[in-house]
Formats: sequence, C-alpha cells, structure tokens
Amino acid sequence: MAAAISVAAEWQLLHNRFYRKPEIYSMKWKHLDLSRNKVACATYGGPIAVIRDDSKIVQLYAESALRKLRIFNSAGVQVAETVWRNPGGRLIGMSWTEDLTLICIVQDGTVYRYNIHAELIEPSVSLGKECFEQSVVECVFWGNGVVCMNEGFHFFCVPDFKNLGRDGAGVVKLADPVLEEPPLCMAVIEPKYTMSGNVEVLLAVSDHVLLVDEDGVQQVGAGVGPLQKMVISRDGKFLASFTHDGRLLVITTDFSSIIFEFSCESALPPEHLAWCALDSVLLYSDDSLLMVGPYGDPVRYYYDEPIVLIPECDGVRILSNSSMEFLQRVPDSTVSIFQIGSTTPAALLYDALDHFDKRSAKADENLRMIKSSLPEAIEACIDAAGYEFDTARQRTLLRAASYGQAFCCDVPRDRFQEMCKTLRVLNAVRNPDIGIPLSIQQYKELTAPILIGRLINAHQHFMALRLSEYLGLSQELVVMHWACTRITCSESMPDSALLNDLLDKLKICKGIDYARVAEHADKSNRRKLAAALVEHEPCSSKQVPLMLSIEQEDSALTKAIESGDTDLVYFVLFHLLQKRQPTLEFFGMIQSKPLARDLFIAYSRCYNHELLKDFFLSSGQLQEVAFLLWQESWGLSKNPMASKGTPLHGPRIKLIEKARDLFAETKEHNFESKAADEHAKLLRMQHELEVSTKQAIFVDSSISDTIRTCIVLGNHRAAMKVKTEFKVSEKRWYWLKVFALATIRDWVALEKFSKEKRPPIGYKPFVEACIEANEKSEALKYIPKLTEPGERAEAYARIGMAKEAADAASQSKDSELLGRLRSSFSQNTAAASMFDNFWERLGVS
Repeated sequence: MAAAISVAAEWQLLHNRFYRKPEIYSMKWKHLDLSRNKVACATYGGPIAVIRDDSKIVQLYAESALRKLRIFNSAGVQVAETVWRNPGGRLIGMSWTEDLTLICIVQDGTVYRYNIHAELIEPSVSLGKECFEQSVVECVFWGNGVVCMNEGFHFFCVPDFKNLGRDGAGVVKLADPVLEEPPLCMAVIEPKYTMSGNVEVLLAVSDHVLLVDEDGVQQVGAGVGPLQKMVISRDGKFLASFTHDGRLLVITTDFSSIIFEFSCESALPPEHLAWCALDSVLLYSDDSLLMVGPYGDPVRYYYDEPIVLIPECDGVRILSNSSMEFLQRVPDSTVSIFQIGSTTPAALLYDALDHFDKRSAKADENLRMIKSSLPEAIEACIDAAGYEFDTARQRTLLRAASYGQAFCCDVPRDRFQEMCKTLRVLNAVRNPDIGIPLSIQQYKELTAPILIGRLINAHQHFMALRLSEYLGLSQELVVMHWACTRITCSESMPDSALLNDLLDKLKICKGIDYARVAEHADKSNRRKLAAALVEHEPCSSKQVPLMLSIEQEDSALTKAIESGDTDLVYFVLFHLLQKRQPTLEFFGMIQSKPLARDLFIAYSRCYNHELLKDFFLSSGQLQEVAFLLWQESWGLSKNPMASKGTPLHGPRIKLIEKARDLFAETKEHNFESKAADEHAKLLRMQHELEVSTKQAIFVDSSISDTIRTCIVLGNHRAAMKVKTEFKVSEKRWYWLKVFALATIRDWVALEKFSKEKRPPIGYKPFVEACIEANEKSEALKYIPKLTEPGERAEAYARIGMAKEAADAASQSKDSELLGRLRSSFSQNTAAASMFDNFWERLGVS
C-alpha cells in the first residue's frame, strides 16, 4: 500500500472531494517571463502564443527591441516566431479559435489572423468604422467569437471569425447601454447557452449588472455589486464574480439565486478568476492560487512565479515560467483505489497485484475477498488508468485489471483493449516534442479526427499518419497535407528529386487526390512538377481541368477523349475556344482526334456556323461548307428583298449560288451543284411572280406547286415558262394542269385541254379530277374515252351508274371486279340482281 499512500499524499481535500495538481511538463523555453508578455493559450492542450506586452515598461536585457510573436507547444517547445510589424496601435486582445487560428485585435479595430506557424493569414479585416474612429479598449473572447468595447462604450460582437469580412462585414453592433464610464468588468454568455440564440454580454455597473444583446439592455442582479471580476461557467449556467468588498459569489446566470458565497481575505480583485470544471472556482493573486468550492474550507497553492490559468472541460491547466500543471478533481475510480485506508474491491485488486509481484499468498486472499465484486474492481482499474498522465502508473493499473481478468469471465475484453489503444494515443501526443497534454475526457470531447487535424496543421505528419493507421482512420488527408507542405518548404529542391520523394509517399494511399497536390504545386509556381504529378491522377474529371490550368491543353484533350466522357471533351473544347481565337493550331489539334472533331462539328452546326465554315475550309471540305451555306439560306426570310441586295442577287440567292460554286469544285457533287443552281433559278422566278401578282405565295414552293398556282391564278404563260425552264415532262404537265383547272372548276378549259391532243396520261386523271370535284356530268364526258373496260366500270360505279358499271365489268370478264362492284351496290337490290345475272353468264358460282 506504500504506492497508494504516496499517490494520495499529493491530493488536497476540498470538503469531501480530492483534487490533485500533477506537473505535466517542465517548460522547454528559456528566460521567458509570463509577467512581461501577453499570453494566449489554446484549449485542449493547444499551442501558446506569447508577445511582449507593450502596455508595460520592461527591461529588455539582451533581447531585440523588435517585438516578436512567438508560438510554443504546451511543453514550451518553440514552433514558430515572427516579427510583430502590424500597425494599428496597441495590441488589445489575443486568443485562439477552435481551429487554432490566432486572433490579434489592435486599437484601431484591425483583426490580424495567424496560423500555428506564425504566418499571417491575408487579408487582415476590420471591426468597422466605429471601432476605427473610437479605438477598441477591451475584448472578451469565446470559442470562435469576440465582444469588443470601444472608447465610446459601444459594444460590437463577432459571432464567428470565419464570417468576418472587410469593413466590418460580419460584425454585429449590440444595443447601446448608454454608459458614461467604462464598466467595472464584463463577461460573455455564448449564443448556444442563451434563450435568444444570440450573444449576451454582462456588464458590471455600479451595484447591478446590465445584460446587453442585439435587441436591448436589461438590468439584472440589483444589489449584488459592485462586481470587479466575472467569469461564466463552461455550461453557461453559473456566474462566478468577485465583489468590491472581497466576496466570491457564484450566481445563476439569470441572477435568480446565489449558489454560494465566500469571503476572501483581501478586497483587491484577483489577477485571474477561472472555473475548475464545474466543481470549484480559482482565484489567483500575487503568489497565491485559491481554490474555493461550495462547501468546506478552500485550498491554497503558493507560487513564486507568475501563472496563467487555462480552463479545460475537466480542470484547469496552470502555466508558469517553469512548468505546466493540471489541476483537476481526482476521479472516483482513482479515489477508490488510492485513498488512504481504502478497502474497496478496486483497492484490494490493486493490492493483490502488488502481493502477486512479491510472490505473497496475500494476493490469493485478496482475490477471494472480492470475488463477487471482481468485475467492478477491474472496471475501476481500467477507468483509473485512463485518467493518469504517469505511464508507469497507467501500466500498473492496467496490469491490475488484466490480473483480475484472469479470474473473471464476466468482463468484456474490448473495454480493456479500447483503453490500451486510447492511452497509446494520448501518451504519443503528450510527448514534449508534440506537446498536446490531453486528458482522456478532453480527448473524447475533441475526438480523434480533430486531434489528427491539429497534428497535421502543426506539421507533425508522421505522428498523424501513424495515429490514423492505428485508429483505422483515413490516411489520405495526412499524406495530402504532407505533400503540399513538402512542396512549399522545398523551394530549392529540383523538380525531379521532389517528384520522386512525393510519389514514394503518395503511393501509401490508393485513392490519393494527385490533382490537388498538383494544383498546390502550380500555385507554388512549380508548373513542371504540377504537370508531372497530374499525370498520376486516375480520375479524368479532376485531371483534365488542372491540365488546362497549367496550359497542357493537348494532353488535357487526349485524356478527356480517353475517358469517353463527352461532357469532359466539350469542357476542354470550350476552354480552348474561350482562351484563344479559332486558329489553324486549334483546328489542327481537333482534326487528328475524331471524337473531339465530331463533337465540335455537332456543336458548331447548332450554334456557330461561321466557326464551322472556317474549320471545313481549313481542312479542304468545300462540300461541307456548301451544305452549310445552303442550310443558312433556308434560315433567311422567304423574300430576298427583305435584306439588302437586288431581287436577283439577294442574300439568300447569293448563299445558294456560293454553295453551287463550291459544289462545282468537287466532281462527286455535280448533282448538288445542279440542284443548287436550279434552286436559285426557281427562287428568282418565284420572286418575279410574287412581284407581278403582288401575292407572297410562290417563294419556297416546289416547281409543281408553282405551276399549279400559276394555272389557278390564270397565268398560263408563266406556268408554261416554268415548265419550259425546268423541263417539266408532258405527263407531269398534264397532271398538274388537269387538277389545277378542276380546282378552279374551269370545265370548259379542261375539256378544251383534253381535245388539244391525245393526253399522254390518258383520260383517267380527267375523270379523277371531275369526280373529286363532285362533277358527275363532267366526268361522263371522259369516262367513255377510257380504253380499259375495268377502269370504265370503276368510274361508273363511283358516280353511281350501276347498269353502265355492270356492262363495262361484263366486257372485262373480270369476276373479281364483278364481285367488288356487287358489294359496293349491296344496298341496291336491283343493281345487285343485275350483277348476279352477269355472274351467271360468266359462269361464276
């Protein structure tokens, strides 16, 4: 039990709760005095930013007069430094955001942002005009936001620094509390803990507190003050405050009740006031750190050097010039094992291991005593191991748990394995070179992916990679960030050597995004390296755009074609068209690539004929240009006079003639050349007819329709001219004229036309025309002239002359015709009987 006694001897009792304050690190920095500097410490074991306090007069000793912003890890190992050159007046406030961006606010309201490597993140932003004109005098930070007060006692809130832009964009002005003098102190209730969802600011004024938000000002806590210090608990429910008469008050944030009150020895306000988790409050003054709980006497710690309190979710880290300590309530599982005189099952199991190591029979006796409570004891040992920073103690507690498991089958093995895995991770990042002293509770809240992200940002890529592999997380992000960092930090390294180095590591991950690494190389002005890297990108949709950005157009087009993605090919083509005027170089590039060429032609046919004509001319495809010209001619107005030019040489006719001439230059397109010539000739004649008749009914009609329309209008000379000009055959001429005359019911002209000479088409069209015009009497003039009996029979049948139809059908001796005609007269009994008689004569049954 000696080990247990030595462990418990370090504890302090606050009422009925034990607290411990182990030293995590002996600080690695040298000659750094916290009292001479402004200090900003990130939570969850994050970095420490230090800059000389320009509001204090200090002796410089051998250091430079130039102020430097220095960044350390939690073990005091310097990560980076930079000369502080930012204008804008005195530094008012400095804090880390949740993503470890260092925010520095100066008097004129300018906000400077730095990464963990002390690199200024451009551009700087402003809190707005009012903060510039009336300087910022105080800042209260929380999470990713801040509340600032200017000299006019106006308050401005930045809810999220990620949304802060130039000239005050993203800054919210709070309601004016109308103060004539600055408040005694101020505190901020984060938006996630307020009913309105907006930031609320508590201002200690006289003997009361003002609650200020965007919508108004409310007086609360009358009579509690004057308050000289205030701090909100981590859960936003309680307010710890120090009064003017030296009392510590813990009040609910709605000021409905006082939780407890403690009278301090001095009325001077403490330098620091902080919560230790939710259990107690710390007050630091001069060389004394006082811890006060709701019950019992306070605990006092003494320091002979200045300290900074860093509140965490489960305690407070205490930073001094020489060390980093962690003050926390001793976990119940640890108390049950190490409390002096403890006889709990966990304490007996731990003691049993000690006896087992000494080969004492007392080990077996202890195990028998706790046999029924062994699972509980094992769980307590595992749990206590997780809270320890000392690796030797972790190992002993886990050995005790493992020893107990050998005699118990009811404990799940995965709990032990999970704790071992967690402790390996925590011990790795607690190494002073890494300097992230996370407790197990902080680790659970932060989560493994965020921890790995912090390691990446700190350029601890090897550790991040090993942890990702160990925890089964994706290693791609780590390798990607390493590659980009390697490119940035290797300016003097030849591209070939750097490429080999990168490829050797990038192959660790199968799905690595080479395109992003290549893009970073391009932004770092290493275009050759970028071109070599992008060749290894398997995804064409990522590869091709980057190739275009680094001016590898031909390779980009080839890769797009190989991918078979037509959208990607179009993307490259449009990029090339937008980047440069169409040239022979562009045409030559796509001419040798069939898919790109065909897609370009398909697009240009719909949207850009001029470009397509240039392409066809460059490749000697005159017939294709001719077809395009002919197609364009149809897009113009029907009347050539609609645009400039004479009636015979209007734009439309000119296009057709150009097409004709181009067709004529190729032997294979004589037909198209003649067709274009006749088309132009027809358009001229049609235009002349429209001019003479003053009717826009000719243009774009066919030769047949033109002739027919001329005859209908009585312009037989024009019709004959069209016939002669286009060598219309006699048969076609007769068909057109017969039906045109029937259309205008000029039966006299039709009869005269039939007698001019024997019609080459016979008289059947005359009969058809008359019947369609429902002129049976006119049809009878031509039916007898039909030479075929069958034709006469059908014609008579169509005009309802059954007897004549039957006589003609009998002459044809066609039984099928007789049957068809009989069925057409089935309603006429007499006619049907007549057809039956003819059937009998012909011997048809």
